[in-house]
Amino acid sequence: MLPDVRTHLGALLFRRVAGPDGPAVRARIHDTPGPRWFGPERPIRTVHGDASMFIGGVAALLLQSLHPLAMAAVAAHSGYRGDPWGRLQRTSTFLAVTTYGTAGDAQAAVDRVRAIHEKVRGTAPGGEPYHAADPHLLGWVHAAEAECFLRAHDRYGARPLDADGHDGYVADTARVAEALGATDPPRDRHALSERLAAYRPECRATPEARAAARFLLLEPPLPLAVRPAYAALAANAVTLLPPWARVLLRLPRVPLVEETAVHPAGRLLTRTIRWAMTPPG
Repeated sequence: MLPDVRTHLGALLFRRVAGPDGPAVRARIHDTPGPRWFGPERPIRTVHGDASMFIGGVAALLLQSLHPLAMAAVAAHSGYRGDPWGRLQRTSTFLAVTTYGTAGDAQAAVDRVRAIHEKVRGTAPGGEPYHAADPHLLGWVHAAEAECFLRAHDRYGARPLDADGHDGYVADTARVAEALGATDPPRDRHALSERLAAYRPECRATPEARAAARFLLLEPPLPLAVRPAYAALAANAVTLLPPWARVLLRLPRVPLVEETAVHPAGRLLTRTIRWAMTPPG
């Protein structure tokens, strides 16, 4: 009975994240011979293969929304409300291909994203022009993502990284960011923290950012039966945000509740996801 539950839950989660073609895509990513950007010993494989990514991904979206030009591009062009699962599946496939796929497939995935970014341009509600291929905006999206994935892995990962692993992860992700068009992405944890601090004066909570936060935290397109689990995931994502980001998004901190209820729920949730998505053997 228990193996059946595990298999069913794992398949359900994988289908949500990877889409209906997920098994075929996974086979191509992992089974195609050839050189890779990252070998099996690299920290990026440890982080991106862990269940903590579910929490880190939500945190990254919340943090990224606080740059008004990045958020304007997402609001106008990403279709995150109309097709949230499609967007998740495209993002997860990109991460999987660049992390685990052949060098040729990784470069092809980057080229497709760059072609899309070239077409995404417009004017933010405040009158400022934006372009998704702008290296400065790409640098913000990358830094926010890398920080949140690392924070999530430090707290919920099965194999937390040491200081060298942190630096190695940032260096690994810098390779992908540079391929996408970011200029001089940070290559160690200290530089990543400094880069985020440098972006801080540009960040603010626009109406679009707060609407995205409401959608992510309160209005997920999920059946009622799984909303309690998602609520635990979302609450833990909020606790990963830097204090200033929580203030901007009006997400109050409740230390006692977070330490005694939210974080234990997050650890249980990630262990359950990890158990479900690891084939029995």
